[in-house]
Amino acid sequence: MNIESVEKIDHHYLINVWEASVRATHDFLKEEDLLALRPLIFEQYFNAVHLTCVRNSTGEILGFCGVLDGNIEMLFVSPAARGKGVGAALTRHAIATQGVTNVDVNEQNTQALGFYQRMGFAVTGRSPLDGQGKPYPLLHMQLIHR
Repeated sequence: MNIESVEKIDHHYLINVWEASVRATHDFLKEEDLLALRPLIFEQYFNAVHLTCVRNSTGEILGFCGVLDGNIEMLFVSPAARGKGVGAALTRHAIATQGVTNVDVNEQNTQALGFYQRMGFAVTGRSPLDGQGKPYPLLHMQLIHR
């Protein structure tokens, strides 16, 4: 899979992948939480991380990863591309080229928890609130083997 850096012009595509992915995997989120997050993701969070993506043969973004200071801050895959190695490729790339050793996962997102465990991460701690102070506990994970 070809992994490339994301340009600012691609942010409109990323936000659509983000929303579709969140709707497919974050069924614990309330609609108002999702709607409140969307502008934050688009206007602030994308600009705060180094973004990479995987595209298909026609250039469509299938998934993306945002990394900051050795942490995966975001990893989202289009529902149509789930289970096809996109997330694993992005994670391996982030570990190998960006020095990733940590990730936080919503406790209720058991699919993501299992994914990161398969990728070599283990739970090292828990916070009762998410980054916005909402009651969506976060599990702190650290890479224990590659």
